[in-house]
Amino acid sequence: MRPKLLLLAILFFFYVGHTQKTPFAYLDVFDLQYVSDPQIAPDASWIVYRRMGFDIMKDKAVGQLWMIRPDGSQHQKLSSGEAGESAPRWSPTGDRLAFVSATEEGSEIYMYWVRTGKIAKITQLPFSPSSLSWSPKGDQLAFSMNVEKKAPVLAKMPKKPKGAKWAEAPRITDRVYHEADGRGYIKPGFNHIFVVPADGGAARQISSGDYHHRGTLSWSPDGSTIYFSANRSENWEYDFRNSEIYSVNINTGEIKELTHRNGPDYGPVISPNGRHIAYIGFEDKVQAYQVRKLHVMNIDGSGQRVISESLDRGVSNLIWDAKSAGLYFSYDDKGNSKIAHISLDGRVNKLADDMGGTSIGRPYAGGSFSSAKDGTIAFTKSRPSYPAELAVVSAKSKNTSKITSLNGALLNYRTLGKVEEVWYKSSVDQRDIQGWVVYPPNYDADKKYPFLVENHGGPILNYGDRFSAEIQLYAAAGYIVFYPNPRGSTSYGEAFGNLLFNNYPGEDYNDVMDGVDHCIQKGIAHEDQLFVTGGSAGGIMSAWMIGKNNRFEAAVVAKPVMNWISKTLVADNYFYYANHRYPGQPWENFEGYWKFSPISLVGNIETPTMVMVGMNDLRTPPSEAKQLYHALKLRKIETVLVEIPGASHGIASKPSNLISKVAHTLAWLEKYRQP
Repeated sequence: MRPKLLLLAILFFFYVGHTQKTPFAYLDVFDLQYVSDPQIAPDASWIVYRRMGFDIMKDKAVGQLWMIRPDGSQHQKLSSGEAGESAPRWSPTGDRLAFVSATEEGSEIYMYWVRTGKIAKITQLPFSPSSLSWSPKGDQLAFSMNVEKKAPVLAKMPKKPKGAKWAEAPRITDRVYHEADGRGYIKPGFNHIFVVPADGGAARQISSGDYHHRGTLSWSPDGSTIYFSANRSENWEYDFRNSEIYSVNINTGEIKELTHRNGPDYGPVISPNGRHIAYIGFEDKVQAYQVRKLHVMNIDGSGQRVISESLDRGVSNLIWDAKSAGLYFSYDDKGNSKIAHISLDGRVNKLADDMGGTSIGRPYAGGSFSSAKDGTIAFTKSRPSYPAELAVVSAKSKNTSKITSLNGALLNYRTLGKVEEVWYKSSVDQRDIQGWVVYPPNYDADKKYPFLVENHGGPILNYGDRFSAEIQLYAAAGYIVFYPNPRGSTSYGEAFGNLLFNNYPGEDYNDVMDGVDHCIQKGIAHEDQLFVTGGSAGGIMSAWMIGKNNRFEAAVVAKPVMNWISKTLVADNYFYYANHRYPGQPWENFEGYWKFSPISLVGNIETPTMVMVGMNDLRTPPSEAKQLYHALKLRKIETVLVEIPGASHGIASKPSNLISKVAHTLAWLEKYRQP
């Protein structure tokens, strides 16, 4: 049978199974859809969002724009095209919608006219635009775009004879940041701010200098000035954590610096009355984690003050209310993402829970929201039973309504694992630690199930009560899955997150093991059926755990850091770690870096271990995974190395790789699972 016919036959039998209530299955991943970047019109008449899905033949995520009324009616696709569409942005009056769409030559800015439904391409750009922002009058669009620079030339090569097949020219760089995971080599150049007429025409560069100008672009009410964040210091390459708020005159190109301190200041948003600038930032204390605070200053940069001091949580996604009396924003609290309003005197009023669901693989934070002039909010809502759907918070009642059900045709016919929140005390200092337990579908409390610990990455991140395809697949295979937020996780305040400063891995290990013991005491975990896995920082923790004890029957260590000395000097973000993670550079603090390297414990490991890594991973390079694999082979410990071709650090960015990751993990664990 031909491959395509065989695939169709498999899919036919698979979809027949959809008529029955069955556990979540591998190919269900390709059926999943989710909402991202919802944008509600100024008058709350329409919501446009990006509908994400997976192309089973091309093995990638694709997204097109859809429209819907806030009451859930008139749900329709924006255009008839099938190209990737993104970044929808309403004009100030809501009569037009600008967005970015892919073409054969690259991404361009398009315009949609609401009254007529007409669509037109309004740019012809050499590189993809980002950070679209409308001028107050609706006559111009600002955006950020790369401007190329020439690479350094050290030697002039002789001219190649006609028809000769010489080797490619060497790639030469003199930049600190020259490659990025998932992107590879970064060609020389800088992002600059441009403006283009809203009805099409020439794009004009208004920023200058060899600096990057990215992120939020916000216009002054009179349309003469754009506010942005950047690092324009002479030492910007090495002072990479720092950024300031600037203004640029769109006619003269004059740039003014409005903030001056050591630390990141970014995301400027101008109040509707033009009097204030809100932005996010903090004074850098040089530590592992700091809460991002909401600041407000006068339009000229004076009167800088923090208004979110009473909220010990990091803020994101700033939007002014229509009266300039306060701002809408989002934050994570105890593994759940919230939307709130804050007044200029710091009073916080929570408006919605459960924002997220745009991280399909694992239950990380994410998602976004937007607001209309009357205060109606559209946002991505997720629960453990579904990925991001579109939800609306009414301006009058403040009630939340979920208005889409993109996955009903799939998940209504799947039995998912029940997700249960658990709290327990750390044996180290009696801190409260939060985690979640996911039970297999149709769980029977009288039966004994294998218990799988799934450690999150970061480590300065958080898991939560959100949908996770990977964890549901583990549960469907008969495992009780436990995922905790040990110390160092976000959403519990600055002090909790910073407990890993010069102490990672540290007592976060105890927090995880205390969770295992808590579940054993509850009778849902059993000492002879413990397993562990995790990726990135979760891989570090998994390797650390089997180096510290032999309680686990088997482990899968995915994309770990095994040696902080080699990782720090090889990874794409090699410049990131000194002082904020460990004191000094590796050659200045060899003992300290080695002390926290899991490879230092490899002589203790007796646990059968699968090691997994993407072959194009630049964040935790394959050489890190191989150090663990080679050490275990030399010690004759049961091990296997799984290398995913073409995968970067985000192994699961391709649906088939997500399936491969889970399938290989389960295959290894099954070898050591009791019948």
